[in-house]
Amino acid sequence: MLKKGTKCRICKNKGKNNKAVVFLSHHRLALCKEHFIEWFEKRVEKTIKEFKMFKKSERILVAVSGGKDSLALWNVLYKLGYEADGLYIDLGIGDYSENSKILAKNFADRIKRKLHIVSLKEQLYTIPTIKDFTNRPACSSCGVVKRYYMNRYAKELGYSVVATGHNLDDETAVLFGNTLQWDLKYLSRQYPVLLEEEGFVRKVKPLCKITEKESAIYSVFNNIEYIEYECPFSEGASSIEYKTLLNQLEEKHPGTKLKFYSEFLKKIYPIFKELQKEDKISLMKCRICGEPSYSEVCGVCRLKMLVDKKVKTN
Repeated sequence: MLKKGTKCRICKNKGKNNKAVVFLSHHRLALCKEHFIEWFEKRVEKTIKEFKMFKKSERILVAVSGGKDSLALWNVLYKLGYEADGLYIDLGIGDYSENSKILAKNFADRIKRKLHIVSLKEQLYTIPTIKDFTNRPACSSCGVVKRYYMNRYAKELGYSVVATGHNLDDETAVLFGNTLQWDLKYLSRQYPVLLEEEGFVRKVKPLCKITEKESAIYSVFNNIEYIEYECPFSEGASSIEYKTLLNQLEEKHPGTKLKFYSEFLKKIYPIFKELQKEDKISLMKCRICGEPSYSEVCGVCRLKMLVDKKVKTN
């Protein structure tokens, strides 16, 4: 908690007397608005360099949802001088998708960067339609579809890297869930960089050490308008429950989330990485769309075939 009258540490070190407006408890750092923005951008840049995510010479496609994280990421990359454009996938989820799309367009206009828009209704089926005609949870289908189109369009449009706005809260919630289930397959792939391979472009998470709260503050301080409510299909998702539990721990023991995630990357991930090498499954091309797949037909084409069949019989 920020105590009344607390001074910005950086300002204080420079002999200035500016008041702090943010206290980062897990870093024990009190900052004014100017130095918080500076701290945030430097932390993202440090993360990019630490994990060797990409270079200034590479074209980056930012997966934009209209939320605070993806727009904050796009803003940072723009300010740091990276050649970063956006990709918005219109999932067809009523007002949520329409409002998100408008915010993404507005931000693209503001920073004068290109925003590519993919309509799921034109490409496949909307998420509500997929949910109605399959037994899969909406979030599960949504994840499969988004990963597919991010990868496909990055290749088609000539981008070598896809950057997503996954933050520390997202990463620790997923890590917690995968650890509870000891899901070795997913644990072996939970890293801030997934390298390009056999039809997949590189995927990176530059905000993996930034909390959701920090991302929101950065967006507000930079006057970035973002969608402030969750997707209607996310209600009841286990990841939200995990976030709540981890936030309770974080409140009592600041730094818990960052330590949990960082220690996993440092001590446990290398072990799983070696296991992945031994049990690596060869990729093949989907016989329908030609995209990389672990089976004869990829997940998106299977979804389409299933919905096609249900739609025809109804």
